[in-house]
Amino acid sequence: METWNWLIATHAIAAGYVLALGPMNIFRRAKDRVHKAIGFTWIGAMYYLCISSFWIQSDGGFTWLHGLSAFTLLTVTLGLVSATRGKIQTHRGNMIGSYLGTVIAFVFAILAPGRRIPLLFSEQPATLAFACLLVLATSAALFLTFRSLFRKAPVEAAAVA
Repeated sequence: METWNWLIATHAIAAGYVLALGPMNIFRRAKDRVHKAIGFTWIGAMYYLCISSFWIQSDGGFTWLHGLSAFTLLTVTLGLVSATRGKIQTHRGNMIGSYLGTVIAFVFAILAPGRRIPLLFSEQPATLAFACLLVLATSAALFLTFRSLFRKAPVEAAAVA
């Protein structure tokens, strides 16, 4: 098995952002500008995750995970188009389905023997913990930044201006 390289590392980081940002939008009650900003960030990470997977191959060939990546590119794009056309139920179904597909791929990546994440966990657990904490912390910072940027102005301040 080849060692970690920049493509595999950035692919794993993008997967971390997809896994962290997905529930932020799925479980938030308000579907506002913060939802939209986090959603576009999530879509960018998802596109990178899927496209980069085509250059990560074991034994020189494609696997079912590459098929999942191609299908996910389609469903994320359909979800984005559905949102722009106001078809919210279709948007929700495509995005939640894409997220669940990513969770299934992640579970496979951590449970399958010989994959890089279990090896990293057994050989360098501090590195894995640091990477996970970094992704979670920056995801939270992104959410808080978007929330403060898109906070509605108080009524009194808006009337004065």
